[in-house]
Amino acid sequence: MKKFKLSGSTLLTAAVATAMVGCVANAKEQSAPVTAAAAVVTPIAMAAKAEMDPPLAPLGSIPVPIPADNKQTPEKVELGKMLFFDPRLGGDASISCASCHEPESGWGWADAISRGYPGTVHWRNSQTVVNSAYYKKLFWAGSAKSLEAQAPSAAKGGVAGNGENDIMEARLALIPEYRKRFNEVFGDQYPTIGNAWKAIASFERTLVQTDTPLDKYLEGDKSALSEEQLRGMKLFNGKAGCIQCHNGPLASDEKYYNIGVPPAERWEEDGLAQITFRFELYAKGSNEEMYRTTKADPGLYFRGKNKWSKGKFRTPSLRYTAYTAPYMHNGAFYTMEEVVDFYNAGGVAEDGRTTGFPKTKSKLIKPLGLSDQEKEDLLAFIGAFSGDEIEMEKPELPEYAPLFTEAELKEAKK
Repeated sequence: MKKFKLSGSTLLTAAVATAMVGCVANAKEQSAPVTAAAAVVTPIAMAAKAEMDPPLAPLGSIPVPIPADNKQTPEKVELGKMLFFDPRLGGDASISCASCHEPESGWGWADAISRGYPGTVHWRNSQTVVNSAYYKKLFWAGSAKSLEAQAPSAAKGGVAGNGENDIMEARLALIPEYRKRFNEVFGDQYPTIGNAWKAIASFERTLVQTDTPLDKYLEGDKSALSEEQLRGMKLFNGKAGCIQCHNGPLASDEKYYNIGVPPAERWEEDGLAQITFRFELYAKGSNEEMYRTTKADPGLYFRGKNKWSKGKFRTPSLRYTAYTAPYMHNGAFYTMEEVVDFYNAGGVAEDGRTTGFPKTKSKLIKPLGLSDQEKEDLLAFIGAFSGDEIEMEKPELPEYAPLFTEAELKEAKK
């Protein structure tokens, strides 16, 4: 696939086209007639935009972003790995990061809705941690700006980890191995919870896959994709329109769309799930009417309370999706075949259901008219976004030990 490059003439054409389209837009707002000359320019602007949209690219072509205040070290990564699998960073010491991001489940959770804290259920699908280091914002609606911010949001969330900072820090302080490691890595006399999140984020930044068949093809190995996958790539970039949102090295534009995903059926059948849904609506600041009447996840709406954001969610990466079923923010589809059928039908599920917020449904979503063979080809190409499964042996977790000896306690009482 050719790399994106703009010549001076292309930039000039794009600039002129953009200016002319702006004039057309202003004329439309004022109900003035659109001239024939302006109408002729519109396809030029569309062509310029198509050229300027970033194509697919090998993920290995960009380095993993590392924040200046949390540099990677092998010791920090190893500490973060232990903490990622340690349930003591949570409310009742039963839920760890890995409880909802299991290596065996694509570093996500193999059910429509993620696991919840004991006595609760969650309300959204658990996304994979693989390649999450590249996202500019985390979670389905972009509520965390970094992996360092994502970790406490999950570990302390009411229907997730439900942890409290002081309790979690106290547990870490009672584990000699953690006291030693936190001191070596961060200089802490006793482990601090903020540094725990930094260590976990450092570990998560190592969960990256850049050697997929697609990466190899884009790097020059033209034998890396089969004929079926090459046909699928042509559909991906053309008739199927996937490239409009699933572009760039991450195969995500990281923007937010309402693509028509229907509400979770579980909210109609499971009383506890319905309670969780209402709890989240209330906690995130719904007005009374929304709280009482909303039947679908408002998504991005909670970030700015703009009605045009209802039902919108961030474009997920297609990378590693061979292992991360089910798909969509509420796990609406258990197979990629269902996902392709959904898009082919114009954002309508097999049972005829679609988004609970039809006014914000993206105009990009429309029936595709793919044949059975075209769907097979497209599925084959989507498979090229995944390499070998990333497996990992879970670390042995250190044990508690008294913080003070019996003699020290007796001395303190004197």
